[in-house]
Amino acid sequence: MVNQDSQSVNPSKNFVLPFILLLLSKVSLHGYELSQKLEAFGFKTLDQGNLYRMLRQLEKDELVSSVWDTTGSGPAKRRYSITKAGITYLKGYANQLETYQSILDQFFKMYSSLLELYIPSFQKKDPIEKVNSTSTSTKRRKKDGTEEK
Repeated sequence: MVNQDSQSVNPSKNFVLPFILLLLSKVSLHGYELSQKLEAFGFKTLDQGNLYRMLRQLEKDELVSSVWDTTGSGPAKRRYSITKAGITYLKGYANQLETYQSILDQFFKMYSSLLELYIPSFQKKDPIEKVNSTSTSTKRRKKDGTEEK
């Protein structure tokens, strides 16, 4: 979904799932820590309540597990970890994303070609070609065939 005000793209809530599993495959995390890491990936608008609902659903689906962490000061916090089923699911999702990436690559090649066709100034020029064309276009020839300086 595109936010019209800032022209930024907000990834779908379903798209965050593989990122959650990927992060948890590296280290177990508290919900808040997970939220901070997801924000670093670009999920800036992810609501905390939605994240915790997703984590509970992932736990029901047995893709993640949690334990109460009572170490440290303050109240106990849930620490989430990926399960074997979660790792299997993540691998399958990664394969799907790889296929989508191939499709998206094709899309952007076609899109770039379209832009080059309809917007000539969009064409990508070779920097060497640009330098040569600039240097030759500024030189003019006199009537006797010699170049002006």
